[in-house]
Amino acid sequence: MESTTVAKTGTEGKLWGGGDSKPLKASYGKLMMWFFITSDALTFSAFLAAYGFSRFKFINEWPIADEVFNHFPFLHGVDAPMYYVALMTFILIFSSVTMVLAVDAGHHMKKNKVVTYMALTILGGIVFLGSQAWEWKNFIKGEYGAIETKGGDILQFVDNDGHRVSINDIAVPLTEIDREHKANNGIWYQSGNEQPSVTLEEIKAGFMQKSEYSIRTMQLNEAGEKTILDRAEAEQYLNNRVTRVVEGANLTRNEYGPQLFADFFFFITGFHGFHVFSGVVILIIIFFNVLIGTYEKRGSYEMVEKVGLYWHFVDLVWVFVFTFFYLV
Repeated sequence: MESTTVAKTGTEGKLWGGGDSKPLKASYGKLMMWFFITSDALTFSAFLAAYGFSRFKFINEWPIADEVFNHFPFLHGVDAPMYYVALMTFILIFSSVTMVLAVDAGHHMKKNKVVTYMALTILGGIVFLGSQAWEWKNFIKGEYGAIETKGGDILQFVDNDGHRVSINDIAVPLTEIDREHKANNGIWYQSGNEQPSVTLEEIKAGFMQKSEYSIRTMQLNEAGEKTILDRAEAEQYLNNRVTRVVEGANLTRNEYGPQLFADFFFFITGFHGFHVFSGVVILIIIFFNVLIGTYEKRGSYEMVEKVGLYWHFVDLVWVFVFTFFYLV
């Protein structure tokens, strides 16, 4: 009986069995991280491309970002267009700097510096997530409110100077109207549907009494500004075309303009926020491993470098989201 022999390649037991040199001079773990980043980049590219096509479809009625994201913590009523979003972006980008310093400290086997810079990176990620949650809260709650026509168009109220006016400033109280069901109205009302803070009838009554206000559509004029109706046309819209009151934004209603704007906001920023949250969780795990000296014993901080690649990717994606969603 002939014996079967297997030719030796000299690479038995090595991480890569296909040759003496590593592909791209990278370890298996780093190469797999690059594969993941590439596939995830394609996913985000598809989302942003879909956003671009949808925006082009509604190019003449897409919300103006400066009017939507104009809040700043503890400055209620102050118009601060994009200031807080810019601050969020700076915090996330700065966390990339501290991540680079942590990786560099790991290359030099300086455990204490790795701990310090990773802690700063984690703090930056947590602050960004908290800021994003605050931005979501304001977006969902809304500030001025709007009304919606039978065709699904959003109409907003403005004063004689073209500044937005809240529907609460327009409406006048009427008697015997259906209010939001509260627990103190009786136990049987607790499951009632949420109602707007004012009714359409109250808005109509108030608008007829207050001649200093008008209605603004989402259509852009030649100057790139939202079109403001004259008083007679505004009354005609209000009496014949309007069907409901809209406050804030969700997956079915949006006071800022086309519903797709809110859908993309929740989906794209939420998907990115999930990536940031995952990165923070992974960073915390790696951070505790650094504290107990796991990588010091291995003689390599490559794990810090691999999570750093992911963190830089998350930061880079936000730059594109910030540019296309908020700035353009």
